[in-house]
Amino acid sequence: MKKIFLLLIITGFSLYAKTQTIVFGAGCFWGVEKYFDNLDGVVKATSGYAGGDYKNPTYKEVVGNRYNPKNHTEVVEVVYDDKNISTQSLIQSFWELHDPTQGNRQGNDKGSNYRSAIYYTTKAQKKIAFNTKEVYQKLLKRAGYGEITTEIQALEKFYPAKKYHQDYLKNNPKGYCPNHATGVKFEKEQHPNKIITPLGGKEIVIIDADYCPFCEKFKKNVTNHYRGTIPLRTAKEHELKGFKIVNKIEGTPTILFIENGEEVYSRTGYMDEKEFYKFVAEFKLGSESESFDVAYHKSTDNRFCKQYKKFKDTGDGVFIDKISGDILFDTRDRFNSGSGWLSFFKPVKGSTISKVDNSFGMQRIEIIAKKSGAHLGHVFNDAPNGQQRFCINATVLEFVPREEIKKSY
Repeated sequence: MKKIFLLLIITGFSLYAKTQTIVFGAGCFWGVEKYFDNLDGVVKATSGYAGGDYKNPTYKEVVGNRYNPKNHTEVVEVVYDDKNISTQSLIQSFWELHDPTQGNRQGNDKGSNYRSAIYYTTKAQKKIAFNTKEVYQKLLKRAGYGEITTEIQALEKFYPAKKYHQDYLKNNPKGYCPNHATGVKFEKEQHPNKIITPLGGKEIVIIDADYCPFCEKFKKNVTNHYRGTIPLRTAKEHELKGFKIVNKIEGTPTILFIENGEEVYSRTGYMDEKEFYKFVAEFKLGSESESFDVAYHKSTDNRFCKQYKKFKDTGDGVFIDKISGDILFDTRDRFNSGSGWLSFFKPVKGSTISKVDNSFGMQRIEIIAKKSGAHLGHVFNDAPNGQQRFCINATVLEFVPREEIKKSY
């Protein structure tokens, strides 16, 4: 086997025999690497440095030389199979990935090490790079952007970055995908324009981007299962119209909490389900409300509180988590314990989790909403006929009549 491998090296045969290599600079290489690594047809994407006038650059040197115009720029070496992705398509995706008109910067990242660049390795790549630049320049001007500042040169030397910088976003799962794209697409790839405008009242808007793995992860783990009563929509940044966005959107996913068209607050980066619903609770209920205090500070409703009186004799239906919208309890399992809190023989299967609670010198079992993580109450073994009594705070619930369930769930 070693002889065969040695023969391959001597004859110049490459393990990537049917591939091409090109190097792109489009800002911080962490996000650029992740972007290209997720394109079909890309065999390997490696973070590194190119374009400078000194040898063997380190990350510290490149960052420290940010005011040197002959500095290296952060780049990604892309090895691709041109039978699965054309050079034309690959370079067009580079233009669409970032804002190539910003000079020595991308977004808040400033310095010559963040300049836009294409370092080609073949004459065909060079031709396509300049041709697509000319086309994209026209599209950018039409959209109100200035001149393209991208450096387009033959690759002299690519220096791989240290292992710490490779697959950085993959190894840091709570990250986000830097979003420096202009939203301008090559015309033949454009889809009908989608515009979203404010709905009025409270709503949640998720800003995502193409080829953003954190967006896909957030969608898969969180928003695909969302049943909350606050409307939630997903859109690209350039599709927003009529919104007053307070903070600049610097990455995706960005979760915008909107009221009457104006951003109340936002959060950029991947959030798991529990983190997301705590933000939703604060937005919907208010951090100073009794409901929020019960859900996240494990407070308890007053006996025979107003919400209890409203819910103790409802018609047929279900009680849902006020935060996530998940069905938690059924009126068929409700009974009057005389305790002054809502009482149920059991929760809906799979909707809650139990946890030992030794607070206040007592030994109890706490009941928590599985999806939102909200505190609901406790369970006791004092119901009729030796059954369990799920003692639940009414202020963290909402009631849905049975006839409305099929419409909403």
